Amino acid sequence: MNDHRDVPVGDEAGEVRRFWGRLGLPGLVDVHTHFMPERVLRKVWDYFDSLGPLTGGLEWPITYRKEEAERTALLREFGVRAFTSLLYPHKPAMARWLNDWAADFARRTPDCLHTATLYPEPGVEAYVEEAVEAGARVFKAHVQVGAYDPADELLQSAWGLPAEARIPVVIHCGSGPAPGKHTGPEPIARVLARHPRLPLIVAHMGMPEYEEFLGLAERYGEVRLDTTAAFTDFAEGFMPFPRRALPRLAGLGDRILLGSDFPNIPYPYIHQLHALERLDLGEDWLRAVCHDNAAGLFGV
Repeated sequence: MNDHRDVPVGDEAGEVRRFWGRLGLPGLVDVHTHFMPERVLRKVWDYFDSLGPLTGGLEWPITYRKEEAERTALLREFGVRAFTSLLYPHKPAMARWLNDWAADFARRTPDCLHTATLYPEPGVEAYVEEAVEAGARVFKAHVQVGAYDPADELLQSAWGLPAEARIPVVIHCGSGPAPGKHTGPEPIARVLARHPRLPLIVAHMGMPEYEEFLGLAERYGEVRLDTTAAFTDFAEGFMPFPRRALPRLAGLGDRILLGSDFPNIPYPYIHQLHALERLDLGEDWLRAVCHDNAAGLFGV
């Protein structure tokens, strides 16, 4: 069955709600959605449109290219009970003002988990501490876009703050869709060696180094992985998940979390859900991944 198809948004919301309704869930929790200042988001969309090198040169139409209010309303129509405003700097002197924007967005969007970010630069520990004290519930780090080593000495004290506060960090550290100088499992393994209790959520299942990142989750009890783009027709076409790893994926069912990349996805939202369903790992696994794991982690 190929679920990668265009679905009119009105119909899609009903399809999404029927999906989680069949599982007996109260809705979805999506740990990988993007909200950021509009001028920043437009630049992100422009980058996808231009087939920039970090996209792997892939055609990447933005399915949900809508105004902010429309995007939040659509997630609510889908029945997403909690989501994130993952945002990230690509250079120094951006992170603090992004954090200020995200704090304001969380205040006016109560179903968004207050998100913050960081970058290896002087002062990072201070503004990460400020974000923690301001109530941040999740951090975002993007090793590929930021082009930095997550084990950089400038970040070591900063990593200790979310570790101590038990605040999860969604981190894009895999080498997909295009490798970076510091992507892959080795740099993040060095971070975990120093901060073994840091609650990391590896974005995109760590694609394409799926098995190596599953190994880190098997070794470190606070490492989780989000499903963003993984298992979809889009990702399977260029970075397929190895079928031999499905038993390991099933075994880590309590530490796999639903992520979508909304709104920056080149297919309908429902396709990510159908892609998880067709793994045939059972309804208990789906309930945990689509809601219960993240609901427990974030207390929602």
